[in-house]
Amino acid sequence: MTITKERKQDLIGQYKRSDVDTGSAEVQIAILTTRVNGLTEHLQTHKKDFAGRRGLLMLVSRRRRLLDYLKRVDPRRYLDIIRRLEIRK
Repeated sequence: MTITKERKQDLIGQYKRSDVDTGSAEVQIAILTTRVNGLTEHLQTHKKDFAGRRGLLMLVSRRRRLLDYLKRVDPRRYLDIIRRLEIRK
């Protein structure tokens, strides 16, 4: 579902590329992954929450677009972020 302000700042601190970075692709992917994981856990207990399922699909596709962009622009950063977040099996 939503993440707390402290958790978001922690994620930005972990995945930022420079001291003033708050919106790079890596940071956005990390935040989206945290939201996807939380929403997936929610949907496992609330199976009929179809609005939540739609939101999950939108988050996953937004993350997919960011990952595609990162793969196209800098494949090394792409491989690093999927390794760090353990997105691919």
